[in-house]
Amino acid sequence: MNRKVIAAGHICLDITPAFTHVKARTVNEILQPGHLTEVGAADVHTGGSAANTGLALKFFGIDVTLAGKIGNDIFGDMILKILEQYHADAYMSRTDRESTSYSIVVAPAGIDRMFLHNPGANDLFTHEDIPQRLLEDADLFHFGYPTQMRAMFVDNGRGLIDLLKRVHRAGAAVSLDTSVVDPLSEAGQQNWYGILEKALPYVDIFAPSIEELCFMLDRERLERWNEQAGGGDITMIPDLEKDIVPLADQCLKMGAGIVLVKCGVKGLYCSAAGKERLAGLTGKIGIDPLKWDHYSHFEEAYAADTVLSATGAGDTCIAAFLAAMLSGEEPGDAMRLAAGTGACCVEAYDALSGLKDFDNLKERIAAGWDKYSVL
Repeated sequence: MNRKVIAAGHICLDITPAFTHVKARTVNEILQPGHLTEVGAADVHTGGSAANTGLALKFFGIDVTLAGKIGNDIFGDMILKILEQYHADAYMSRTDRESTSYSIVVAPAGIDRMFLHNPGANDLFTHEDIPQRLLEDADLFHFGYPTQMRAMFVDNGRGLIDLLKRVHRAGAAVSLDTSVVDPLSEAGQQNWYGILEKALPYVDIFAPSIEELCFMLDRERLERWNEQAGGGDITMIPDLEKDIVPLADQCLKMGAGIVLVKCGVKGLYCSAAGKERLAGLTGKIGIDPLKWDHYSHFEEAYAADTVLSATGAGDTCIAAFLAAMLSGEEPGDAMRLAAGTGACCVEAYDALSGLKDFDNLKERIAAGWDKYSVL
């Protein structure tokens, strides 16, 4: 069965300068007041969950429609032109009230990427920007980055909850992804714990990063991680049993069906609810609830041949995980394909150029693909 997917939510234009000759251990060695850092050519691609996850799903052979909101401006025109080049079905509502979102992605080798981001038209996105006909035809609705979309998180997350309820009524399964939040921003001041309590009962697959998840559920713990990291890669700090597993379990208790936690160079952790909670997904996306019943597994990250940029690695990892589920893969295989996709993604500056199809990934895994093994 060729199941239909909507990949909706945050979309932007990513501008990524290539740090081809820069060797540094910390960002302070690169970005200094009054200092000029020479970089290479800029890579310009679509970014955000709707584009990254949506186009990756298309790459993996899934029937997907992208949905989002852009401005009536040059950046908006560029996004549509790029999507046309990928022959992607897209429904982008346009507005004169805001400019198209964009990000400057600072991603030197060996240093976790940083973003200068303008949310733009994403702040105006509501459930009304998704045509009812799209929802009625969809088997899976993937929504990304409500943490960067103002209309989704204000008023205690009312916009997000209204959207998820509408999708639920239409009969589609729901997957949800989040993004890093600036704690000083309006989004950072929201009660994300309370928002998740209301949202997760409508979410079948929840796929945050460990940093994003901890920010929403336990900010004091995140502050301790940041202190321990000392400006380095924070994903190296969380412990599997003491940190990652408890936070994922908390999401299951809040009502999520399956939780996939992206843990950077460490890998991925997946935890699932019982077969009763998952039973409804059989008709929607075809998974066997008995195989996913209380499934729990940590998949270590595969080693990349080279690391150019982590931009889109989490989004494409989710795409591989969802595509594997939709294709009837076993839980363990879905985890391995997701981890392998994340490793391939970082070998390119954009989110899509490094991707490999499932046959290629399985062959590389079977041949003994090395892992980082940093737990």
